Amino acid sequence: MGIIVTKDTRVIVQGMTGRAGTFYTDQAMRYAPSYVGGVRPGRGGTKHLGLPVFHSVAEAREATGADASFVTVPAPNAADAMIEAIEAGIETIVCVTERVPQHDMARVKRALAGRDTVLIGPNSQGILTPEQCKIGVMPTVDARPGGIGIASRSASLTSEILANCSAANLGQSTTVGVGGDTIHGIGFVDCLTRFRDDPDTEAVILIGEIGGREEEKAADYLSGLDYGKPVIGLVAGRHAPAGRRMGHAGTLSVFGLETAEQKQSRLRAAGVLIARDAADVVRTALKALQ
Repeated sequence: MGIIVTKDTRVIVQGMTGRAGTFYTDQAMRYAPSYVGGVRPGRGGTKHLGLPVFHSVAEAREATGADASFVTVPAPNAADAMIEAIEAGIETIVCVTERVPQHDMARVKRALAGRDTVLIGPNSQGILTPEQCKIGVMPTVDARPGGIGIASRSASLTSEILANCSAANLGQSTTVGVGGDTIHGIGFVDCLTRFRDDPDTEAVILIGEIGGREEEKAADYLSGLDYGKPVIGLVAGRHAPAGRRMGHAGTLSVFGLETAEQKQSRLRAAGVLIARDAADVVRTALKALQ
């Protein structure tokens, strides 16, 4: 079954007529027939990629029954796009846009307060339930349906580990890119909770990084909890120099934040099986499932 998105998810794309929106919508539509329309103010009543285009999210939702939105809007307007989708009652929002200003994301977090909307991102590769639904930019060539749930902060490591899993006949229930920015939507704890409740997920892989608090929150959640399924963890950045920004805002390691080794130690103490490196993740998962 997987989590958050299924074969019944109906997706609209905010910014579909732009260059990035066109490219990634076309890829996603080729993978699964989940897409029902796009949103571009001033372009309502037209068609793009064979789908109807609407002036607003509310109009698109009413006409198509969409319950998910794929936000490809550039950074200066991405927060407004997310807030529009939240206010229109969209259940799942995936924002792949990078470099959304943090003060804009603070507005988005306030808009989410008290609502049931799930936000994935920004700066996320998206979400994929194999052979059912893809929202985002992650490659699908190696994805296979199965029992491994993946929650990740790193797009490149996700692709590598997913491919390794499939090569070892470990298919995936759902893969979630939680996003690399400091202020973001869904995190490891929410993913762990959903994977725990999903009967099709047999084990969970957490792909972490230096910077941020996702790994610490996951360790606190798992501590003293009978999770009932193996959790395999990898924290990238063991050799990163302290105090430097590494790649994006979420991996800023500064005074007061834990190192990769410290994060791994906390996760291990909470019962997570720690992999030495990306190649060791699948070996660890196979041993745990045996």
